Amino acid sequence: MSETSRSQAHLHRDTPAGTAAPAGPRGVGARRTALGVSELVQAALPLIAEWLPTQRWYAGKGRPITGLTPVVGTPLQVGDPALLHLLLRVEHAATAGAPHGDLYQLLLGVRSQGPADIEPTAVLGRLSQGPYDGAALYDAVHDPELTGRLLEHLATGDRFGSLSFRRTPGSGLPANLPGRASTAEQSNSSVIYGTSYILKLFRRIHPGTNPDLELSLALSRAGSTRIPRVAAWFESRLERAEPATLGLLQRYLPEAEDGWELALDQVGRLKGDPSPGNFAIEAHRLGRATAEVHRVLARSMPVARLDRAQTRQLATAMADRLDSAVAAVPGLMRYRAALRSAFQQLADAHPDGMPVQRIHGDLHLGQAMRTPHGWVLLDFEGEPAKSVAERREPQTALRDVAAMLRSFDYAAAHLLAGGPPDPELAHLAAAWAQRNRTAFCAGYTAGGGTDPAASPELMRALEIDKAVYEVVYEARHRPSWLPIPLAAINRLALTV
Repeated sequence: MSETSRSQAHLHRDTPAGTAAPAGPRGVGARRTALGVSELVQAALPLIAEWLPTQRWYAGKGRPITGLTPVVGTPLQVGDPALLHLLLRVEHAATAGAPHGDLYQLLLGVRSQGPADIEPTAVLGRLSQGPYDGAALYDAVHDPELTGRLLEHLATGDRFGSLSFRRTPGSGLPANLPGRASTAEQSNSSVIYGTSYILKLFRRIHPGTNPDLELSLALSRAGSTRIPRVAAWFESRLERAEPATLGLLQRYLPEAEDGWELALDQVGRLKGDPSPGNFAIEAHRLGRATAEVHRVLARSMPVARLDRAQTRQLATAMADRLDSAVAAVPGLMRYRAALRSAFQQLADAHPDGMPVQRIHGDLHLGQAMRTPHGWVLLDFEGEPAKSVAERREPQTALRDVAAMLRSFDYAAAHLLAGGPPDPELAHLAAAWAQRNRTAFCAGYTAGGGTDPAASPELMRALEIDKAVYEVVYEARHRPSWLPIPLAAINRLALTV
């Protein structure tokens, strides 16, 4: 059976037989849903092909789409409006180091008349063929009525073929809350329900349990107060693969303040006041919270220990990433020898290996929220560029610490971006960053984490590895920010 034939078989198999199709402008409610879904998807593909590359969460930017293959289509509401859940395989033109195709999750709304007050970027267009000719097709994440339908499925634990909605015991979910799309820029999409819940919809789908669900469930079940508790999730069982996580519903924190915004506010005050308040107190508390999360994960999830050979492999992988970065950003070449020496020192300093465990994997100030009851960590998905298997590998807990130290540097450097050179302000910003880096590490140690100062070679190598990643990212996406990680590379190279 061809891939296209298999996808059509899925479309039919995942559709409840005998139910009415979404009513279109030409009254197709008498058709079987299986036939309606198949026709709707085929009519939608040309619009999807144009709309998909414009979305922030689309990972194939710069690579032409060479094919769209529907994998599973599931109607979640029939009538007018209709809600269709679609998993879509997107094939790209091959480029070095990039996958040939990705699987995406789409929630498509269909209305005979376009939805009112919807973001223009959420509208795919008007369908122009088949029984849905003339109907409006749009991203249903921006339709409160249809996102409310998603919450109902989560509350009742519904199942539609390979698509399963699951809730945690005792969650007591309401089934009558409309959802509003979050306006925050992110690599996924989020829907907020009142002041109670937030649903993260993973757009780029990988087989297996997403680390965000896996770790958030482990922390919730352990009673941790350092994360928003998990209320429900939904997943799809793909052919010859373990279930893929599609969405995660957690408690919403309406009174929380974003850590990145708090830090920028403090840094911004340096322009008028060299002592703009003591954010270091918060940095210390955040360090303690991070250590607490690491301790709970070490108790709840498997731990291991890298032996000497594996530790050398870790250092070698860092050196390999550096070489790739030098090829992409030639400005790194003058630092290459010193940075490779730092990785060698890491291997030499740990002849007996090192402990590893599950960690956050992509920790920075934007992943931390300050609530009235203390700091909470979010988004345990890990680095999006890595595969799910890589993100689920145990790592040294100090990798999260090094990532947060880089975040303090970024917050301080943000003060200087776009303005003329100001040596005095640059000195104040650097002092702010160092003060908060020190406070975070002290809080992490006080909270029971490994003292970063006791492993200087490891911390230096981890911070270099992160800064090298940042150099490549900024060179590709935000060239004006490239001086920020390059300044860190220069500083770290001088300490070798």
